[in-house]
Amino acid sequence: MELNERKEKILDAIIRNYLETGEPVGSRTISKNSDLNLSSATIRNEMSDLEEDGFIVQPHTSSGRIPTDKGYRFYVDHMLKQIDEREKKVSEREELIIEKMDKVDAMMENMAKVLANNTNYATMVTTPKSMGNKIKFVQLSLLEDKQLLLTVVSDKNRVINKILDVEEDVNQEMIVRLNVAMNTALAGLSLEEINLGVITALTKQAGKMEHLVNEVMQAITEAIATEEQMKIYTSGATNIFKYPELSDKERASKLLTTLEEKSQLTELVKDGDDSTGIQVYIGSETPIQEMKDCSVVTATYELEDGFKGTIGIIGPKRMDYERVVETLRDVKEQIKDSFESKTALNKQARKALEDKTKKAIEQITESTNEVIDDSVEKGASENE
Repeated sequence: MELNERKEKILDAIIRNYLETGEPVGSRTISKNSDLNLSSATIRNEMSDLEEDGFIVQPHTSSGRIPTDKGYRFYVDHMLKQIDEREKKVSEREELIIEKMDKVDAMMENMAKVLANNTNYATMVTTPKSMGNKIKFVQLSLLEDKQLLLTVVSDKNRVINKILDVEEDVNQEMIVRLNVAMNTALAGLSLEEINLGVITALTKQAGKMEHLVNEVMQAITEAIATEEQMKIYTSGATNIFKYPELSDKERASKLLTTLEEKSQLTELVKDGDDSTGIQVYIGSETPIQEMKDCSVVTATYELEDGFKGTIGIIGPKRMDYERVVETLRDVKEQIKDSFESKTALNKQARKALEDKTKKAIEQITESTNEVIDDSVEKGASENE
């Protein structure tokens, strides 16, 4: 049976409230705790229609409503349909990014070598990263009694999967409730915005499952932090010996160490000039002390979905600036073109991904249906 949009939203609010509290839900609760912007009287009328159609029931004369078997079925079918649609929307982009990211390290390492050989300077190239990822959707799926699959979808449609081992047994009903609580508390937030207040509210919503919250939050933090990590590749460090002003033993040793250890090079990973994307440091302008006798030219390359990276060339102050800037501009375009070219996963990888997704959806559907049936039977027994 089809419901209009307003009835769907009210039924959804009733079921979500009941899943969280286990208490019958009244029109006043829905009016206060939802974004429907409807009066209690209007909600009561719609609830009466839903009760008449068999989606909800009033267990006691003075109480609110609870979902029936039919109501749960509508909710679950609707939820699975939304998940399926969301999977379809991101799957094509996810497959493309998976292939690109598998090859990106080798590509950037090779880029650093080619640049060093062509310019006769030292070079650095970073892998692309995206800072400030916001959580769009979080899904926990039960793999085994003490093992969960955590799926985090970012606002840039990056999909991050992580296996999570927990200390206590969990069941599908607990997972459903925790998913509702997590998405209510975390959707639209970045790691920096998830503060103590957010975690406290999430813990309160989780109720008896609060012991899981810390484990899940740690896993989410690790998953997104890993996504935002950046690698730096360098090449051509020995090219500095070709320039007398840089070949002093002490200076050269410090510069070589800086290029090999790479940790200080993050100081050069900054957005360039707004109009050109190029940043030029001459001598003392460089933020790295060991490069005060050098000039450094960096360029920021940008990819889809807000991913950015840096290419840098390090040489003497008398470097050929015009040639270096032109080279960096060309490399920026090459990287962008390479990432924007639409390639697909090979057939074997594609089939494996499709099989994995299909199996996961089947497992979630089967487990959810069992939990709902058990909950309805339990509720019916108690009412008798």
